Amino acid sequence: MSVAVVNAGPKRGWKSVSTWIGAVIVGLAVFCALAAPWIVPYDPFAQDLGKRLVVPFWMTGGSSEHLLGTDQLGRDYLSRLIWGCRISILIGVTVTIVSGLIGITIGVLGGFLGGRVDDAVLFAITTRLSIPVVLVALAVVGLLGSSMTLLVLTLGLLLWDRFAVVARSTTMQVRNLDFVAAAWCAGCSRFRILSREVLPNIASHLVVVATLEVALAILLEAALSFLGLGVPPPLPSWGLMIAEAKDYMFFSPWVIVIPGVALFVLVLGINLLGDGLRDLFGARTDT
Repeated sequence: MSVAVVNAGPKRGWKSVSTWIGAVIVGLAVFCALAAPWIVPYDPFAQDLGKRLVVPFWMTGGSSEHLLGTDQLGRDYLSRLIWGCRISILIGVTVTIVSGLIGITIGVLGGFLGGRVDDAVLFAITTRLSIPVVLVALAVVGLLGSSMTLLVLTLGLLLWDRFAVVARSTTMQVRNLDFVAAAWCAGCSRFRILSREVLPNIASHLVVVATLEVALAILLEAALSFLGLGVPPPLPSWGLMIAEAKDYMFFSPWVIVIPGVALFVLVLGINLLGDGLRDLFGARTDT
């Protein structure tokens, strides 16, 4: 059984140009992430010191052989940019899955069971909000070493609070509705009620949170990689590409502009799509 928690608001999401722009950006990024091994023109790890810092094709001296030029080690920049998109999407999605599993579980249990369980959930959320994410991530990665697995686990264990807050508040609204009482009267188990009645009715809110968490995870990964504590080289993370290019930014500014713009556009697209989903799934109550 599944009914709307409240009356759905006007579905403005897909009627908005910004939502379509975000969807196109995210769609292209996902395509590049999935098809990266087949669409990259060169090996993103292959070095050619004889072609160091070749400029992009639109600049004087550029060529169509390397459309976005090469980096300080002669690696094709377009290939590394596409592969970096694959890494950013992979980290953003996996971190969101880990944090979502933790936060949704905690939030649903606290909102549904109430009492001491809810008090414990509130304490856990308050404790998490008092912890600076970047500093903890820096400390953990600095002590245990940089690897993609450690980075995903660290960020996943630190970014579950939004999921927990939204899941708890929406579950508290759903648990007192008639269809949940009907499920109790029908003899349904607590697990069945949570999985069949509660979760489907709060899923739309959690989808919006997930889009925001993906963008946040990508930004945090880029920040940690820029500081040398994220994805280890030679993997072409966008944050690592920006870090490697900072020594050449005054002489070859495009080496830092290209990955910076790519990161900005991807995060902007995810946020635009998230805003559209919020409008699409947004709920309002009758006045």
